[in-house]
Amino acid sequence: MLDGTDEFAVLERIVRQHARFVFKVAYGVLRNSHDAEDVVQEVFLRVHRTGTRGVRNLPAWLATIAFRLAIDRKRKPEGLDIAEFDLPANAPDAEHIAMHREQIDRVRRLVVGLPEELRYPLVLSALEELNSRQIGEVLGIPESSVRGRILRARQILKEKLMVVTGTKR
Repeated sequence: MLDGTDEFAVLERIVRQHARFVFKVAYGVLRNSHDAEDVVQEVFLRVHRTGTRGVRNLPAWLATIAFRLAIDRKRKPEGLDIAEFDLPANAPDAEHIAMHREQIDRVRRLVVGLPEELRYPLVLSALEELNSRQIGEVLGIPESSVRGRILRARQILKEKLMVVTGTKR
């Protein structure tokens, strides 16, 4: 067993390296920065209490804890805030900004409308940038199921977006 100083140094290193990632996972579920920050604190309190002995993939393990705590904390379904897309550097006029925001809101509503079994893998993949293996570990499903669910979610979004925008294949 490490002495207290070494334990805190290890914990500090883990927090510095992974806090932003853990926040993104929690925020991907909760869509509320205050709740996501609370989840981050709880994740690292658990790490402090239990240690990391026997953990093979630290980021996946942290993401699993964060995801499950966020799901537990989630009281009611709330919309995803996909307003994090950057606008082009060349200063667009107000009409283009309004159209862009409308498109983002449309996609957000469509993503929120997906069943949870499709929405969570999509959010963890697209917004949180986890790979299929990591998502499978977080959700407790096979990697092949993750890929299938992401594919189905994207296909459903594509079809619904075509209907909403009136475009054809």
